[in-house]
Amino acid sequence: MAVGRPPRGTGFGFTPAREKCRSRPILSATAHLEPIVGAAVEAAGYRLVRLRLLGGKRKILQVMAERPDGGMDIEDCAHLSRELSDFLEREDPIDGEYVLEVSSPGIDRPLTRLKDFARWAGHDTKIELAAPDADGRKRFSGLLLGLEGNNVMIEVNGARRTFPFGSIAEAKLVLTDKLIQEDLRARKPNA
Repeated sequence: MAVGRPPRGTGFGFTPAREKCRSRPILSATAHLEPIVGAAVEAAGYRLVRLRLLGGKRKILQVMAERPDGGMDIEDCAHLSRELSDFLEREDPIDGEYVLEVSSPGIDRPLTRLKDFARWAGHDTKIELAAPDADGRKRFSGLLLGLEGNNVMIEVNGARRTFPFGSIAEAKLVLTDKLIQEDLRARKPNA
């Protein structure tokens, strides 16, 4: 569940996930907003994982963030939502009304930065390319092998595939027992 904010000045609330399905990304606006919102997220003590501005009946600004240690709980989402709401009201970088949603990446997180592909090597992933490869495929699932320069390596059905980082439209981890166990280990306090 994402912590959200209704249109300008109407208060704090939750936005149902099903609403996201009817929206489409507004990519040009996201490119303009990322440095602005990213700086505000960092000033609040978090790292920006992904930013999306979706358009439909109403615009939705989705901010996915995490603490520097990689965690993010509901209190963090609420805190960042308040900080960003104040910032966005003051700076007004988006025309018209919109809903602000702040969420954590979750266990099956999206892989958005080059370093994410190195950090999560050894885990199952799904990758979608911006354009089909030579065989006409855009979607791949397999074991993330890591990086070779700026290329992402994945093992698909026993064969190694390499994709330039810039050719990847979306990538995310697949929820597996191994990923859950790693997450649980990371949450345990050091003894």
